[in-house]
Amino acid sequence: MRYTTVLATACPYNARPTAARSNAPVNKEFEASIVDLSHDGRGVARVDGKTVFVGGALPGERVRAKLKRRHRSFDEAQVLEVLEASERRVEARCAHYGVCGGCALQHLAEADQIVAKQQVLLDNLQRIGHVAPDTVLPPLTDLHWGYRRKARLGVKWVAKKERAVVGFREADPRFIAELSRCHVLVPQVGERLDALAALVGSLETRAAIPQVEVAAGDDQVALVFRHLQPLSEGDREKLLAFGAAHGLQVHLQPGGIDSVHPIRAGYPPLAFAIPEFDVRLEFRPLDFVQVNAGLNRRMIARAIELLDPQPGDRVLDLYCGLGNFTLPIARRAGSVVGVEGEAGLVARARANAAANGIANAEFHAADLGQDLRGQPWARQGFDLLLLDPPRSGAEAAIGTRTSTQLPLAGMRRVVYVSCHPGSLARDAGMLVREHGFRLAAAGVMDMFPHTAHVESIALFERR
Repeated sequence: MRYTTVLATACPYNARPTAARSNAPVNKEFEASIVDLSHDGRGVARVDGKTVFVGGALPGERVRAKLKRRHRSFDEAQVLEVLEASERRVEARCAHYGVCGGCALQHLAEADQIVAKQQVLLDNLQRIGHVAPDTVLPPLTDLHWGYRRKARLGVKWVAKKERAVVGFREADPRFIAELSRCHVLVPQVGERLDALAALVGSLETRAAIPQVEVAAGDDQVALVFRHLQPLSEGDREKLLAFGAAHGLQVHLQPGGIDSVHPIRAGYPPLAFAIPEFDVRLEFRPLDFVQVNAGLNRRMIARAIELLDPQPGDRVLDLYCGLGNFTLPIARRAGSVVGVEGEAGLVARARANAAANGIANAEFHAADLGQDLRGQPWARQGFDLLLLDPPRSGAEAAIGTRTSTQLPLAGMRRVVYVSCHPGSLARDAGMLVREHGFRLAAAGVMDMFPHTAHVESIALFERR
């Protein structure tokens, strides 16, 4: 079976193009053979010479589908019936699958999901970056269920039905899927969605709660309730009682991110350990941490293996966050500089370094779109670079040969951790053609099983 990225060539950074879209449902039924799998997990068919993306279909299948939307260059449809099933099709575990937009690939066997994601990465590297790795790394995988320790759940009070709905957005993001349980969330929350919805429905301010965020450390799990009106004393008591009954921390968010606070004093800090490097990181409920704890540990180990820091090396870690990579690297390298755009994360990274007794790591807040070469910490240069950018990638930091924002000239190796294969492919082309590196290795990591999200890692070595 071949997997490809049909839409990525025309629109590498967006899941679905919006130009020339007609949102009017067509509802025409048709039969088609599925010839490919798109980068967002939908089957690809050719109907009357036009590409049709069919949700819920797999390559090699014959399906009956309903046309949902027409576009100039492609159409969108949804499976109604699988007439001839692929041998790789499996029964989705979740009763809400197909309605909830949280997962896109539960109908594909887990081993084949990662194969599909690997092909997405390789296709993006070739089509967008015009590069190919010398070596394709073995995929990294960990838990497939109950892995998700960070999530934002939508909440809506439905007055006509007199109940609250709690869940992820549906495929149509205007709607929230009504979930009774979620198999990918950490079980402390995923098994209690019915209870959580009942709690919200019992509150006086139930119509003013638009979301609940989930944040789990190794030992503690927190729920952050966003509320647009002040909570009554009775509501506070109900939230406290719910947290105590289920062993969950309850935090409140009446305004922006800085307004988040625990509903009561005395909660232990959220934290996770990276035992292979004797590191423990504390974080706040809305801080960015990698979603999959087990995969995160494997990812850090692989990144450091590829980077191969030596005791005399000076390492730069850009987009360092809380020090997820910085502090483990510090256990191997001579010194590490972590740079992050968010000042609050920098403060917590420094605190984590101190708590772990790590003195050879320093952290700085900086705009990573600006020229960094004049910064005092950058003037000594670096031997190695680790990049872990957001979905938009590291284009602004990498720059061209004549306008690079980084002191790249003296670096012998770059490890790039990516959450979007399109931006990685673009930046890989820049590193190879503009800065004298070769793409020595690349591979995928299954940070989000059962979704079409592709996490990857790449090694660049100086030619």
